[in-house]
Amino acid sequence: MQKQRGLLVIVSGFSGAGKGTVVSQLCSEYENYAVSVSATTRDPRPGEEDGVHYYFRTTEEFEEMIRRDAFLEHACYVGNYYGTPAGPVEEQRSAGKDVILEIEYQGAVQVKKKHPDATTVFITPPSAEELVRRLTGRGTEDTEVIRKRLDRAREESVHMHEYDYILVNDDLDLCVRQLHELICRQHDRTANRMDFIREIRKELRGLEI
Repeated sequence: MQKQRGLLVIVSGFSGAGKGTVVSQLCSEYENYAVSVSATTRDPRPGEEDGVHYYFRTTEEFEEMIRRDAFLEHACYVGNYYGTPAGPVEEQRSAGKDVILEIEYQGAVQVKKKHPDATTVFITPPSAEELVRRLTGRGTEDTEVIRKRLDRAREESVHMHEYDYILVNDDLDLCVRQLHELICRQHDRTANRMDFIREIRKELRGLEI
């Protein structure tokens, strides 16, 4: 039997919901996951490596990739391009890895247009009050930045019902386990087992006793 092709899993969530921590712990606890690496035109920060933290590209290189339709999704934010290159994601999926895309709603919409079979998950804290507590608890952002993040959360909440799953990150370990389990269940969906179905049909047709 052929190795099952990896899934495409989109993870979104409010700033402060802990989605990055959830994805990081998921990948450290379980072997079959890969997190997509984004491309960007911004300059590398100290300690960042090309191909590890981001694929660092010039504006000309990035725009050429756009012309070649080489991105699953892309956007321009504060004067710099960001995007998810399709090639590395396809390589990981072909190798049987489930690829996690940690992206926002606009990117998720772009990916779903190209890959309707992608599983979408929205991670949220248990309440708006808890979201405020986490944002202020960081102690790294002033009131104006926090206010902007909350405004953004209000906008994102309008689209929560469009995701396949909602995960409440109240207990980190539980949330990670729930994310792993729901991804595992996707592997058993008929739509994701068509290669297996075709192969076993072929074997049955050639079977002689």
